[in-house]
Amino acid sequence: MCRVFAGQDPEGYRQINRSIRIDGHSTSIQLEATFWGLLDEIADSQGLTTPKFISKLYDEAIEINGQIPNFASMLRTTCALYLRGHRPNAEEQAALKREAA
Repeated sequence: MCRVFAGQDPEGYRQINRSIRIDGHSTSIQLEATFWGLLDEIADSQGLTTPKFISKLYDEAIEINGQIPNFASMLRTTCALYLRGHRPNAEEQAALKREAA
């Protein structure tokens, strides 16, 4: 049963650092390649670049929660929610497209 997980391509869990500007500051985020691929997919589905999506996610999370104790972990759980089918509703998607234009 575990072979499907144990035999996965090591490229998927290779650590990748990306520099991103968040709240006017340049920061480096380290995630596994699989998570970066999912974040690219999520951003594209919302008509945003990955850096713009991550910056927007950060801003909204700060607005809602006041702080983010571990942003890399939040990005990973964002990917998990996406894989479980959580998506913005039609109204939210339309607003994102208007902002991106």
